[in-house]
Amino acid sequence: MIPTANKKADADKIVRRKLSDQVLDKLREMILSRELRPGDFMPSERALMERFGVGRPAVREALQSLHNSGLISINHGERSRVNAIDASTVLSQSDEVARMVLSAAPANLEHLKHARQMFELGMVRVAAQKASAEDIADLRAILEEQEGLRDDPTAFIEADMRFHTRLAEMTENPIIVSVSQAMLSWLFEYHVNLLHWSGKEDVTLAEHEELINQIEKHDVTTAVETMARHLERSANVFEPKS
Repeated sequence: MIPTANKKADADKIVRRKLSDQVLDKLREMILSRELRPGDFMPSERALMERFGVGRPAVREALQSLHNSGLISINHGERSRVNAIDASTVLSQSDEVARMVLSAAPANLEHLKHARQMFELGMVRVAAQKASAEDIADLRAILEEQEGLRDDPTAFIEADMRFHTRLAEMTENPIIVSVSQAMLSWLFEYHVNLLHWSGKEDVTLAEHEELINQIEKHDVTTAVETMARHLERSANVFEPKS
């Protein structure tokens, strides 16, 4: 057991931080304080070197860290730009981690499917309450497109994602939209080559049409019940092929 005095001594030690980490902190402050706004060009490397009194390697490493975290975009031959900071920015940065988590243990996929079921039941409740004529027209357009994609599993799945994303947009809550897109991406894109989808297209289309009809009538209770059945059935689609 480490004596308390030694623990305090360790806590009091001054740790020398990398210059690039200090530059990174300063750049984050510039973005969070709105000195740099979404869409703005980042200052040139030379301007940042002069402002912070550091060399080019520290600036470049800090800029790359900002890019990796989704706060800026770096395109070859162009100045870096500040990205909008929203829920989708945060969630998109977790895609790779999510894929690793899903691959690490089969139980994690089950947890994700369960989370999606709980999430979408609440989502469709709000959608059924708020649905406008434009919302219904959009859902029917996606359904019509999906009907023509029975022979293209990947395109069919992508249309399915758009259908559920459009439902999320009907909540008028950008965080719900971002979370919905992230969960759909983790389920559909990562497992697209593993899906037992063949033969289930007609059932999916019929369930989507039933949902649209109930949402159009603002029949909240029945819409939630239909979504529950739809998600329970489709959960079995996401099973690795043996």
